[in-house]
Parts: sequence; structure tokens; C-alpha cells
Amino acid sequence: MKTYIGIDNGVSGTIAIISPDRTEFIKTPVVKVQDYTKAKKIISRLDAVAFKAFLGVVEPSKAFALIERPMVNPTRFAATASALRCHEAMLIVIELLGIPYAFCDSREWQREMLPKGFPDGETKFFSQQVGNRLFPQFREFSHPDRDALLIAEYARRKEL
Repeated sequence: MKTYIGIDNGVSGTIAIISPDRTEFIKTPVVKVQDYTKAKKIISRLDAVAFKAFLGVVEPSKAFALIERPMVNPTRFAATASALRCHEAMLIVIELLGIPYAFCDSREWQREMLPKGFPDGETKFFSQQVGNRLFPQFREFSHPDRDALLIAEYARRKEL
């Protein structure tokens, strides 16, 4: 009996835990802090303490985390830097907890979990629709998609 953790990477992403006795789903915990540069700018960073507390309820030897690869786009430097900063912080916490993990591209889990042939630009809509159907307890969850739930469910179905 394994516990599956799905991570939709980034500071605006979500995290899900699917285990035999419960399913949990949260927005990625973040803190707003002063940018590390000299610029007068506030950035969002992973709240590593809250992330560790959320994952701390799983038994590492019975868990597996599937992490969506962060978007890397050189034309969108700020978004790429934010995604990679969050990704590295998450990896550090996961590794410190001793939870095994792997990465997947969004297309990999979407191919299995979302309907075939949906129009471009409709990924969030269909993620929310499918996620709400599979996990109706999160129907009122305030987030535009259910990606982390579907990533965890994909890992569970594939027995990763």
C-alpha cells in the first residue's frame, strides 16, 4: 500500500497526497519575501517549513513523489527563475525526508488523464473537470486546475 505525492511545480502550483486511507490537496505553500537582488521587489518562495510539515505525514519508505518538470523558457526569464527556485527548494525538502521521486513532463500525465483531442488552451479547464469528477471532495477548492491530484493519480495507476 503506497502513498503517492503529485507535485504541480511552481509557486502557483499544487500538491496532492493519495494514500489508501486519505487524499489531501493543497496549494503550494509560499511566502512573500524581499528579492535577493538590490531591486525593490517582492517575490514568492516556497515555504519550506510548511511544505515539509505537509509531507511529513507520509512514511518515506511507502511513498513516491512524481514531480512535474518545471517550465523553462528563456524568453520568460522571471517565470523560469521562479519555477526553478521553487523546484530546487522542493527537491531539497523531499530528499531530506528521504522520499523517492521522479520527474514527468506535463504531456505524459495529461495524455493518460485528460480527454483526447481537447482544444489548445483548455488544459486547466479539463484538469479541473476531470479532477472534480475523480475527487469530488475538492470540487469547491479554489484553484483553476487539479493538476497535482491528477499527477498523483497517474502515478498510482501506473504503480510507480
